[in-house]
Amino acid sequence: MRGDSGRHDDAARAGWLYYVAGNTQDQIAAKLGVSRQSAQRLVSLAVSEGLVKVRLDHPIANCLDLAAKLQARFALDLCEVVPSDPASASTTLGIAEAAAAEIERRLKSPDPIVLAIGTGRTLKAAIEQLTPMECPQHKLVSLTGNIAPDGSAAYYNVIFTMADTIKARSFPMPLPVIASSQEEREMLLAQPMIQPALALAAKADVTFVGIGDLGPKAPLYEDGFITETELKALQKAGAVGEIVGWAFGRDGRLIDGITNDRVSSAPLPSRERSLVVAIAMGERKLPGILAAVSRRLVNGLITDELTATALLSG
Repeated sequence: MRGDSGRHDDAARAGWLYYVAGNTQDQIAAKLGVSRQSAQRLVSLAVSEGLVKVRLDHPIANCLDLAAKLQARFALDLCEVVPSDPASASTTLGIAEAAAAEIERRLKSPDPIVLAIGTGRTLKAAIEQLTPMECPQHKLVSLTGNIAPDGSAAYYNVIFTMADTIKARSFPMPLPVIASSQEEREMLLAQPMIQPALALAAKADVTFVGIGDLGPKAPLYEDGFITETELKALQKAGAVGEIVGWAFGRDGRLIDGITNDRVSSAPLPSRERSLVVAIAMGERKLPGILAAVSRRLVNGLITDELTATALLSG
């Protein structure tokens, strides 16, 4: 018989699968290797023990162990690992909720902070989980431009949604994500209205970013920010991932030229004096995540069990 701690772990896992991942009790029973009745009791236990609120409020032993190992291996200042649902193809499930909880924790500080934010699908999913709150003491700054190639607002730029949710003063970057030329980029970044956002981003206390892969279905390519020719050139140059448009290789160094000369994003804030948290999971993103944590492009990570296990075995 499992002890109370083990049964609470099972209840927490069942609660996560039911309330976060949206599994049925039959699916939970199959995944945990128990009867449907046992699965039902575990979900009920998660509720009765107060483990389930809006998010699962319970440390699962394996996740804690993986997070501790990742933190030690890659000298991370923050690491959180959430349970994986092997049957789900989502690249945001679980980590979006965990990221929202971490962002809210930072925003609850009565002392003013500068919070920098990237862009992308994962961050958008996280911001959609935020609880409305009043944070007039904080400043929110975007690291990247918010204009898509066709002149429309970039769909996955989240600063306006977040600012409206938390009622904080925001500093967007009214620029194309990637300029048409290096000269245009330099001219745009030199504009007086852009300088305050760049200066603020440089002194951010905490930053949250996604990591984009540069495979055949790279978000930068699928969303129209780079061409197929540019994507192939980045791949040939050894690029394995990108953060707010900055493409980097397995050694964590930015790729010379190609699109990086035209990226109008702010540089990532210093990892020596601030916290830069990547929110990412999944096999496609694994090379980019590994490069980012190995070479300290980021010093914080929110990911899932399967990705954490793969990072530790790499």
